[in-house]
Amino acid sequence: MADTRTILLVDDYPDALDVWEIFLRAEGFHVLTAGNGFQALTLATKNRPDVIVMDLDLPDISGFEVARELRSQEDTRNIPIIAATGHSHMAQHDKARNAGFDAVVVKPCDPDTLVGQIQRLLGANGARPAATIGH
Repeated sequence: MADTRTILLVDDYPDALDVWEIFLRAEGFHVLTAGNGFQALTLATKNRPDVIVMDLDLPDISGFEVARELRSQEDTRNIPIIAATGHSHMAQHDKARNAGFDAVVVKPCDPDTLVGQIQRLLGANGARPAATIGH
C-alpha cells in the first residue's frame, strides 16, 4: 500500500493476533493489537484506527458491546469495523450488523479475503456497506 493505514486487531487468542499482525504488516499496514474489549475501546479512542477487525467473543465485554460503544462516540462512530467470528450462522451475522459491524468474516479466514474486506471498507469513502464473507 502506498500510504500506511492503521488496523486495530482485537482477539483474546494471542496466536491469532500474532498471525494476523504479521500478515497485515507484510501488506503494509500499521497494526495495533488488543486482547480484550476494554483495551480495544481505549486504543480505538486514543488512536482512531482506519479499520478495526474484532472477534465477537471477548473475555470481558463482547465485540457486540464494543461495536455499539464505538458507534455511540463522536470520534469513533465512523471507523469501519469487521467482525471476525467462528460462527457461520446468519443470525450471528445479522446480530453483528445490528451492533454496528460493517462486514463479517468467518474464521478461519483466508488472509487475502480479510485484506480485500479492509481495502473495500477503506475505499468506501464514508459509506458503511455490510457484507458477509465466508472461508
